[in-house]
Amino acid sequence: MANILQIEKLKFEKIFSMAGGYVLDFSNISFQRFIYDIVKIDINNSKYDKYGSSKANRLRTLWEVESDGIVGKITEEMLLYYKAKKTLNDQVSETFDNNLFEECLNTAHKLQKKKLKKEESMDAIENFLKREVDEISISALDIDGTVTDILEQRIVEVKKCLNSRASLSVIFLCGSILEGILLGIATKNPNKFNQSSVCPKRKGESTAKRFHEWSLSNFIDVAHDIGFIGLDVKTYSHSLRSFRNYIHPYQQMSSGFNPDMHTAKISWQVLKAAMHDIYENVK
Repeated sequence: MANILQIEKLKFEKIFSMAGGYVLDFSNISFQRFIYDIVKIDINNSKYDKYGSSKANRLRTLWEVESDGIVGKITEEMLLYYKAKKTLNDQVSETFDNNLFEECLNTAHKLQKKKLKKEESMDAIENFLKREVDEISISALDIDGTVTDILEQRIVEVKKCLNSRASLSVIFLCGSILEGILLGIATKNPNKFNQSSVCPKRKGESTAKRFHEWSLSNFIDVAHDIGFIGLDVKTYSHSLRSFRNYIHPYQQMSSGFNPDMHTAKISWQVLKAAMHDIYENVK
């Protein structure tokens, strides 16, 4: 018997449109062939007649009598079939419930003992945090001397905030330092930044915007495009950028964002990794 919670069954029932005894758009023959091709089971066998002979009733019985692995495999394939049909019929934006789809897919993965997306994401974050990164001084990056002094002072502030567990302050400071560094590097390397394929352009023109018009997102994307920062640093730098947006109290309130020290440590690691990449690649 598959280990499926009642609420999970209700979600399957809804996404597979099982209320009238049907299962998606399958006919009796196509449903039989679909299941057989996946797990070599004949769904029309009398073994699956417990609740009746309709496709939906046979599927409900299968949930009860087969193992987690088999039910998970069938469910995952049915979900992918459902999404493919919606995509091919251009119905994704109109009738496709992505949240429901992801919840059902997570259940299918759980039954097969696959890692859920959230778990994979957490593993990636932990691996990033464990990465050994030498701390590079701001002065080693060779940017404008005046701003170097200011950024070095902010690095000192970050360390104080980490020690005092002031997580929100760490996030805001790391975001501002990253933007200052990238602007300083861009100012030193204007041709490379302005000739990038992802360089922001003036509306209706082919000329690049002035650096003071660039967003932090622009700087991150271009720095990666020209090889100054790696893909993982780019990815987590965008996370830091989004965290920093919560400097606006109402935005933080509406999103329910409550940073902890784990988030603060990610932000500090992002900054150190970005500085390390820039130092190594700009040389």
